[in-house]
Amino acid sequence: MWAVSTLTMLVLAGILPDFRLRSADGSSATDIAVTAALGAGAFGLLSALVWPLLVRLLLLVPALVLGLLVFFLNGALLWVALRVNPVERGSAAPETAVVVAAVMSAVASATGGALAVRDDDAYRRRLYRLADRRRRSGRPVPATPGTVFVQLDGVGHDVLLAAVDKGLMPTVARWLGTGGDRPTHRLTPWRTDWSSQTGASQLGILHGSNFDVPAFRWYEKARREVMVCNRPTSAAELQARAIEHSGHAGLLARDGASRGNLFGGGAEEQALVLSIAARRRGPAARSRAGYFAYFSDPANAVRTALSFVAEVGREIGQSVRARIRGRRPRVSRGGLYPLVRAFATVVERDVVTAAVMGDLLAGRSAVYADLVAYDEVAHHSGPTSRDTEQVLRRLDRALALIENVAEHAPRPYRIVVLSDHGQSPGETFRSRYGLTLGDLVRAGCGLPVPRRARRTHSGAEARAAVRAALRRPVEEGAEHYRPSRGSEPVVLASGNLGLVSFPDVPHRMTKEEIDARHPALLPTLANHPGVGFLLVRSERHGGVVLGAYGAEIPLDELDDNPGPLAPFGPGAADVVRRTHTFPHTADIMVNSFYDPADGEVLAFEEQIGSHGGLGGDQSRPFLLSPLVLSAPVPDGTEPAGAEQVHHVLRRWLTESEESGTRPLPDHRERAA
Repeated sequence: MWAVSTLTMLVLAGILPDFRLRSADGSSATDIAVTAALGAGAFGLLSALVWPLLVRLLLLVPALVLGLLVFFLNGALLWVALRVNPVERGSAAPETAVVVAAVMSAVASATGGALAVRDDDAYRRRLYRLADRRRRSGRPVPATPGTVFVQLDGVGHDVLLAAVDKGLMPTVARWLGTGGDRPTHRLTPWRTDWSSQTGASQLGILHGSNFDVPAFRWYEKARREVMVCNRPTSAAELQARAIEHSGHAGLLARDGASRGNLFGGGAEEQALVLSIAARRRGPAARSRAGYFAYFSDPANAVRTALSFVAEVGREIGQSVRARIRGRRPRVSRGGLYPLVRAFATVVERDVVTAAVMGDLLAGRSAVYADLVAYDEVAHHSGPTSRDTEQVLRRLDRALALIENVAEHAPRPYRIVVLSDHGQSPGETFRSRYGLTLGDLVRAGCGLPVPRRARRTHSGAEARAAVRAALRRPVEEGAEHYRPSRGSEPVVLASGNLGLVSFPDVPHRMTKEEIDARHPALLPTLANHPGVGFLLVRSERHGGVVLGAYGAEIPLDELDDNPGPLAPFGPGAADVVRRTHTFPHTADIMVNSFYDPADGEVLAFEEQIGSHGGLGGDQSRPFLLSPLVLSAPVPDGTEPAGAEQVHHVLRRWLTESEESGTRPLPDHRERAA
C-alpha cells in the first residue's frame, strides 16, 4: 500500500501543475522518489493517528457539514505530510492538496481491499480492526447465535418479490432459493396498522406498543401541539409512552444495539437514533457515535463524500429526464431534495452499515438497523420506478456485506430482514383535483380558500353544499355557528391519511357536534371522489364510518356490512376500530380513495409513492427470516399489526438465546 501510494503521488505530481515534489531549481529522480515515498508514508501515518482525533472533535457539527469538511481536513493532512519531509519539502496549492489527498485515500482504500480479498486471514484482520475499540473492552461473547434485524424502510412484500424476479437483489434471491440454491430463509407478508408509516410501525416493533399513534403527524388538544414522529422531541415522548404502556424497555434491552432508527428499543448502544437526539447532554452524544466510527477512516469519508456528490448529480439528471419525457404522475424534486436524497441513499446507508458491522464483530446479541434509502426515493420517483430499482441493487449489496462480515464475527448470527410498511403509487390529491385536503375542509366549513381552489370543480361543489346546508332550519337546541379565527380546523396529512381537528373544542367532537357547527363539512368530504371513507365519533353508535351517498356504518357492524371499507380488504375494519379507541384520534379521520384494480391511492402530501393510511401495498410489508427460526405465525397466517411483529421478534431472540451451539473456529465451517 505504501508503494502504491508513492506511485500515486508521483503520477499526481506529473499531472497537476500546482503540486510539486521537487524544488524550483530541479532535483534528481532519486530525490523526487524519496520525497514521494516519505510524503506518502507521512500521510498514511497522519491519516491513521491524527484523523480519528479530528473527527471526534467535529462530532458536534451537522453530518452534511462534516461530509464537506472531510475533503479540507484530508488536504490539510497532506500539506503537513509534505512539510515534515526531511529530504525535501514538496508544495501544493490548497485546492490541489484537497484533490491529491482525496485521490490517495481512495487509492489506498481500493488497494487495501484488493489485497485483503486475496487472503481470507488478511480480510478477517481488516474486518476485526473495524471493531477493535469495542473488542478491547474485554466484554465476554456468548457462543449462542446473535440476531441482526435489518429494516428496508418502505419496501413492500410485492416490490421485494418483483426485485428478486428481475435479478436486482441476488443476495435475497439466494436466501430464498429462487435460483436453484437451497433456501435458507422464508418470506412472510404482514399487515400494518391503519397508520402504515415508520413511526407507528417501528415504535410497535421495537417497544411492543404503538397505542395512540394515529398517524405520522397529529394534533393533541390537551398539549396544543402537533406531534410529528420524526421530530426528536416527539419521538422521545412517544418512546416514553410506549415503554409505560408495554411495561418493558424494548426489544433490544439485553445487549442490543439500535442504529439509524427513530426509537432506541431499549438498546444500550445507540447511534443515529432520533429519540435521543433531543437530549443535549449525557447519552445524546451516542446518537452521533456512528459518524465517528465511520468517518474516523479517511478512506471511508472520501468514498462516501464522492458518492454523495455523484448521487446529487444522479438525482438532478433523473429529475430532468422525467420532466423532458413528461412522465406522470410527477412531483417537484428541486430545492434541497437532491441533498436529502443523497444523504439518505449514501451517507445514512454507509454509516449505518458500518455500525452494524462493528456490532457484529463486537458480538452484540441483537442489532436493529434501519436503511431508509428506498423509502426516500420512492416518495418522489414512485415505488416501481427505475430510480428505486437502482436503490434496491445497492441495498442488496449492503445485505451481502453484512452477511460477509457476520461470517467473521466471534459468534454465529441469524440475519432477519424486514420492512415497516410498503408504498402505494398514485397521483396526488392536489394534482388530480386542483386543491388540497385543507382547501376542501375549509370550503366545507364555509371558510375562505385560495382563489385557485375556488375555481376547481371540488371547491365549487363544496361552496354550493355550504350554501344549501345553511338554508336548512337549525335543530332545536342548537345555535347557528359562526366560525372565528381561533376555531379554524387543523388539517394534517400523513400520506393518504388526513386528520381534521378543531382546536377550540377540548374533546373529540361527535358527528352530531360537527354537523351542528359545519353542516356541509362531513357530506362534502364523504361524497368527494378522492375520499374513500371517514371515521368520526358518534353519540348514538360510539363511532361510525361514513362514505359516499349517505353511507353511515356503525363500527360494530362493519364485519357484516363493510360499506366503504370493502375495497380495502380484510383487516380494514379491525384497524379502524382500534384507531377509534386512541385518545388522540382526530375529530375526523379521512382515508383517500383506493383503486384495487391498479393499487393506486391519492396522497394528501406531494408524494407519488405514499404510505400512512389504508390501501394497496403500503399496508403489506414483509418478514424475511432464517428457516432455523420458527414460523412467524404457527398456523401460517399473516401477522397483523406491528405489536404482533414485536412478539414474533422477541420469540426469535429467545430461541437464539436458548439454542446452545459450540464455537466455530473457521468462518467457512460456520457458513456451511
